[in-house]
Amino acid sequence: MSRYYWIREAREPRQTGHLDASHPWGLPGLSCPTCGVTWAGSASAFPSVDLTSLPERAAFEKAQPEPLDEFARRRELVRPLVPPGAQLLPGVEFGPLEGTASGSFGQFFLQSAWMPLIRREAWERLQSAGLRGLRAFPTRLRFRQKNPPELLELELTAQGNLHPDCFLPEFPTRCAHCDRLGARRPEIMILEAASLPDQCDLFRLADFETTLIGTERFMNTVRRLGLDGAECDALTVR
Repeated sequence: MSRYYWIREAREPRQTGHLDASHPWGLPGLSCPTCGVTWAGSASAFPSVDLTSLPERAAFEKAQPEPLDEFARRRELVRPLVPPGAQLLPGVEFGPLEGTASGSFGQFFLQSAWMPLIRREAWERLQSAGLRGLRAFPTRLRFRQKNPPELLELELTAQGNLHPDCFLPEFPTRCAHCDRLGARRPEIMILEAASLPDQCDLFRLADFETTLIGTERFMNTVRRLGLDGAECDALTVR
């Protein structure tokens, strides 16, 4: 069985990079009348998606919760523009990352799972190595220093689930109307083998989008190329 790894920001004191940035558009938060929760749980962003052609694009610039029917209506407006099968949770963002950046950056920069970044040269090396299912797009970051790095944003799809054994003795239920999973990420993660993609070497966990998962192929390639900025912790697959 293939091995999988939790990909996290490396604890490297010499990297002082900092972002103050966001994406121009997003789906609103959601107020669910069934479970009574107002939430915006997405950590995903699709920098490839341009909403300027939508007549209602201004509605996607407001970060405020909406009733379930209005959220669902807006979600269907953007669905034709996103990659097939994309998980569109409340709060998912669209468009190029915009804002300011300062400090020093590793080859990977994972200050936030909402905006995983990679240097242009590292991206080209990963592409040459033949990693599968990865996409990266230019950012619109403004730097305060001279000779700044060219940072791209990784566009990672949400795929794969945690095994039910992670949640023993009782598996959390999803709201039948808004699909919210009322649970925190378990301290010990076990991946459900049948749910994992077979043609993607780096992806988000569908249950908890803040969790980035890499294949053994990804981990070996990163280590062989000597790319810094990311740590890889082995996970159990069942």
